[in-house]
Amino acid sequence: MTTRREFLKHGAATVGALTLPVSARAQTARFEELTARAASIQLAPPSYPRTEIWGYDGTMPGPELRVTQGARVQRSFRNALPQASSVHWHGIRIDNAMDGVAGLTQPAVEPGQTFDYDFVAPDAGTYWYHAHNRSVEQVARGLYGALIVEEDETPEVDREEVLILDDWLLDPETAEIDPDFEAVHDRSHAGRRGNFIATNGHPALSLEVRQNERLRLRLINAANARIFVLSLAGLQGWSIALDGMPLALAEPLIDALILGPGQRADLIVDVTAEPGETAHLVRVEDQEGFSQVAFPVSGSASTARRDIPGALPRNAKMEVGEIHGAVPVRLNMQGGAMGTLDAAVLDGERKSFRELVNANQFWAFNGTIGMTETPLAELALGQTAKLEIYNDTSFPHAMHLHGMHFREIGQGGTLGPLRDTLLMFGGETRTIGFVADNPGDWLFHCHMLSHAASGMMTWIRVA
Repeated sequence: MTTRREFLKHGAATVGALTLPVSARAQTARFEELTARAASIQLAPPSYPRTEIWGYDGTMPGPELRVTQGARVQRSFRNALPQASSVHWHGIRIDNAMDGVAGLTQPAVEPGQTFDYDFVAPDAGTYWYHAHNRSVEQVARGLYGALIVEEDETPEVDREEVLILDDWLLDPETAEIDPDFEAVHDRSHAGRRGNFIATNGHPALSLEVRQNERLRLRLINAANARIFVLSLAGLQGWSIALDGMPLALAEPLIDALILGPGQRADLIVDVTAEPGETAHLVRVEDQEGFSQVAFPVSGSASTARRDIPGALPRNAKMEVGEIHGAVPVRLNMQGGAMGTLDAAVLDGERKSFRELVNANQFWAFNGTIGMTETPLAELALGQTAKLEIYNDTSFPHAMHLHGMHFREIGQGGTLGPLRDTLLMFGGETRTIGFVADNPGDWLFHCHMLSHAASGMMTWIRVA
């Protein structure tokens, strides 16, 4: 069973061979189009062939969408893929009909059809958008991009960089994406893990900087299952936001930063390396460090260091409120290889674990695999919920709540930072609290996308 301490110590597994309600309809677009289509890009190093991907507007990553806080995001999504799709706007508190969950908040957009997404971005922060139909395949093929909502008062930095971290499972000879998205091992173990790691679609991203330059780094983990353990070399950094939500104070980045799938972090970093040296965002694996992003230093921005950065402005109406008297909810996660699940309900019938294996379904919430007819919890608008989650499995899970943010409730009732994705390790029991302040039916699922596809999905109704 993998614990948080063990993961911090060892990092991710060794890298493989290549490591170097509006209905869908056909219509004239009302807004600027965002098209999901196939494309060929040089993903692997130049000595390898080009890779066929699926990308928004045919790019990797998709176009960076950037708006100011309170502005509208308006895109006509056009599906030029051979299978149905939808777009989820991960982490944004938006109208339920715009959340992009095929089968729950909208019909899947069929090939050749369009769907208009139109919503206000109420909270400043770092978010992202990605496919939410057959996600384990479509996200792994490249369907994602950054959504940045700028604060009215931005922090004092020299520049910012959006860094989307991902891994790809590629054929070592052809550099094509492995087409087996239902592999039994992936679904029953840690999820689909890539053998080729990239940032913004580049295997060795390098960004030139100057000594004493101050950067804002917006980090997004878009991987299907990989947990990134990150540290800094030649840089001094502070965390200022997690999952788009500002921290009360800038926190010095001393220990490793852990980003589970779907999670984000905003850092402010000062370049401390000397001119002629190279600073790094370091990826830690098996107690070794690898450069995730290189920052070669050329010249100086100033002769003196700056003061510790201040906190970002807080987003309004984002408090959890009084936990005493909150509606109690319990979620038991079971299944997977080396787990304790001996039987579960699948499609309304109780089946043995052997039968579940034959159906390629491995994970259960409260004894049921996949979506249920009734929600995990039905809450009145404005109610506070207290959700206790027990990870009775041998693997980590990144639990993502749509439509709302939560705080982890610690010992003595202490509240952690606002988040939308909780990374849980094997054997842990964690409790989160949130206000049901956004009406609709909201998905709650594991963002290890192979796990979601093989059972780890439920939903919460805010009436």
